[in-house]
Amino acid sequence: MHALGRAPREEIFTVSVYLKDRSGVAAPHAPGTQNERQTRASLREARQTGHAADLEVLHAFAREHDLQVTSSDPARRLVQLSGSTSAMERAFGTELHHYEANGQACRARSGALHVPEEVADRIDAVLGLDTRPFATPKIVPHKNGPPPEGFLPTEVAELYGFGGLEAPGQCIALIELGGGYNDPDNQAAFKAMQLDLPDIVSVSVDGADNAPGVSDADGEVALDIQVAGGVAPGAKIAIYFAPNTSQGFVDAVTKAIHDEENSPSAISISWGSPEIDWSGQALTAMNAALQDAATLGTTVTAASGDALATDGVDDGKAHVDYPASSPYVLGCGGTRIAAAASAITGEVVWNSNDGGTGGGVSTIFGLPAYQQSADVPAPRSSTGGRGVPDVAGNADPDSGYRIIVGGSTGIVGGTSAVAPLWAAIVAGCNAKRSDPLGYFHATLYDNADALHDISNGNNRVGKVGFAAAVGWDACTGLGSPTQRLRQLLSHSASAEE
Repeated sequence: MHALGRAPREEIFTVSVYLKDRSGVAAPHAPGTQNERQTRASLREARQTGHAADLEVLHAFAREHDLQVTSSDPARRLVQLSGSTSAMERAFGTELHHYEANGQACRARSGALHVPEEVADRIDAVLGLDTRPFATPKIVPHKNGPPPEGFLPTEVAELYGFGGLEAPGQCIALIELGGGYNDPDNQAAFKAMQLDLPDIVSVSVDGADNAPGVSDADGEVALDIQVAGGVAPGAKIAIYFAPNTSQGFVDAVTKAIHDEENSPSAISISWGSPEIDWSGQALTAMNAALQDAATLGTTVTAASGDALATDGVDDGKAHVDYPASSPYVLGCGGTRIAAAASAITGEVVWNSNDGGTGGGVSTIFGLPAYQQSADVPAPRSSTGGRGVPDVAGNADPDSGYRIIVGGSTGIVGGTSAVAPLWAAIVAGCNAKRSDPLGYFHATLYDNADALHDISNGNNRVGKVGFAAAVGWDACTGLGSPTQRLRQLLSHSASAEE
């Protein structure tokens, strides 16, 4: 980054303060717990009571430092404070500077934050002092040689045994940190798939809106909409647009998780960053939100990355992408498929077009219970162990998706196609169930033979990386969807009881 000087003293902006959870409600299947799923309303009520004292302390802190409480949402454990640069610096004991990063002006703080002990004991994170661009979309256009014919999202669903899946009454949330969509593209894309146009709604987070034509992220938005809507016809598509900052990312995810109006049963995240790029505060706030999703029975899928085993980090070591590495997220890796006569004739690890599937072992999150028998390689750190990804699907631009963006048809790939693919699968199966799949990792790992195991290929960069093998591996996880998996996931145990 190139330093531009101190931030203007009277510049007004808003920070997001995330409170420590005092509800006493843990995620289902958490070690040592016997917790049942909560509803959004019941969790909100528990937190309104549990955080009453915390909110009083934060309001007093704001008044003392000339900050305004612009919003307060106990369900999200979120208090937003607005004020000038000088007020923020005094309140949080830091200095704020402007920088240029990748041609974009941004703000960043200098040094650690300092608040009174009574406040520090109540908060997990203060996000928004730093506005550096944070995450990348996991989409890759076809690059080398003549473009292939590619597949419509509906055709990919058919190949995996999920053709004709319908998801009436379901909502799929898409997290977008840039870009936008337009109606003509959506109409043309769903007409090409011979489907009715889904109900698509845009949700603004932290002032961001649907803004097509402004950035190069329009392709990501189009891919997410067309895959999610094409694989799960009838589902509502709610798109949460937020700034590409750590604050925007976390705020968008908490908004989607606790959205009582749209009530998504599946959330697809096609953006991320290497674990090492996340601050401790941002990671803590995000992972607490993802645990909320598990508690509420909402499935979160995330792309494992498109830069092979290094995740684009140039230090000669393997890295994994977050939030795909969260134990509460279904990490989605990438494959290349070959097909003939409407059937898959071969499927291998995606490694082409100057990219390939991310995957490896977290250095932050320990080995979760559901992976105890998965033979995950040893982590590089004493705190890590979570293997990434959990599942996979078509992502190679050589067998890419035909999408329409800006009035033109193109062939794209990337693990950002796999996250909405699996979110749509979840939504479609939820439509058949009396209880949502939610945090269903244990079910997948206990029924690994219901997925198509990928045992050919690798995600290596030089000598760094992993090879596919029989069983779970750090390239494609347990494998790709099958008709047998559809039958398994569409079956509701509670309905049978």
